Amino acid sequence: MIVLDVVKIFVPATVAFFIGIASTPLLTHYLYRNAMWKKRAGKKALDGGETPIFNELHKNKEVGTPKMGGIIIWSAAFLTTVGLWFLAKAFPGDITYKLDFLSRNQTWLPLFTLLLGGLVGLIDDFLEIKGNGGHVGGGLSLKKRLLVVSLIGLAAALWFYFKLEVHSIGLPFYGDFEIGWLFIPLFILVTLGIYSGGVIDGLDGLAGGIFATLFAAYGGIAFYQNQINLAAFCAVVAGSILAFLWFNIPPARFYMSETGSMGLTLTLAVVAFMTDSLGEGHGIIALPLIAFPLVITTFSDIIQILSKKFRGGKKVFLVAPIHHHFEALGWPAYKVTMRFWVIGVVFALIGMIVAMIG
Repeated sequence: MIVLDVVKIFVPATVAFFIGIASTPLLTHYLYRNAMWKKRAGKKALDGGETPIFNELHKNKEVGTPKMGGIIIWSAAFLTTVGLWFLAKAFPGDITYKLDFLSRNQTWLPLFTLLLGGLVGLIDDFLEIKGNGGHVGGGLSLKKRLLVVSLIGLAAALWFYFKLEVHSIGLPFYGDFEIGWLFIPLFILVTLGIYSGGVIDGLDGLAGGIFATLFAAYGGIAFYQNQINLAAFCAVVAGSILAFLWFNIPPARFYMSETGSMGLTLTLAVVAFMTDSLGEGHGIIALPLIAFPLVITTFSDIIQILSKKFRGGKKVFLVAPIHHHFEALGWPAYKVTMRFWVIGVVFALIGMIVAMIG
């Protein structure tokens, strides 16, 4: 049985990888033919200030390289999931039935979240490229994106609370800790917190490597909890990310951008809660460890903003988020990326231990 479960996880992941690889030339042709990239390099800080150091570091990197590469991730995951489901329906048999991991109780919600987040992010990317929108550089304003993320988080929280009857979080050596209706705002806050970590998408290969590690870790946790369909879904997402990463390693053929990071961060929040009390584990408590690179990225931005506000404009980092600080210190981008990968793997392993103990 264990062998069959392993096959159910690794075969779909491999299929998703090759679907992503095969579909990339079509997407690349469209993106380059239609010049789907920023027309002016640079960005604004989260507090609305200028970012001269970042702009100097990336003055030749953002123009001419398309955004929207995240389409590869959610489209490959969707085609794999639906394709294997259709195969099981059209050609019923032991093998096709085993490979079908689309289930109402484990994969519907994360798949829906991945697609919805990806589509909203795609709209934001399109507006930014075309220069329409409410802030400098185009795209949806930060407030609008946070509102959308909050609404998606609210919808998912209500699904957990009323449909799945989840009212608690898992604590190591304790079990389920009942929090009642507070589960709903907690879910929304966790969703917003993970989404804020999406700013890690700033160096070639960085976000892809980190997100592949995160979903692989939660796939392992789900497998341990015998949520095999969820484990297969996480593996499919990881396989799709690896297909994207194949073309995002320096020099990047395209960037993940919002259509990738929004879908992935929202889905990660759902998966974390599914591997918590619902799976008799501690997926939420382990989240800050497993997603440590996202956590330090978010906190570096917060620290920078607070320092500039309360210390008379003084900065803690040369540039925020922190990976750009190391870049500004003179570290080659590939060194920053690979060291973040190493840190991500180490903390993901620690987080997996925490999620499974007790």
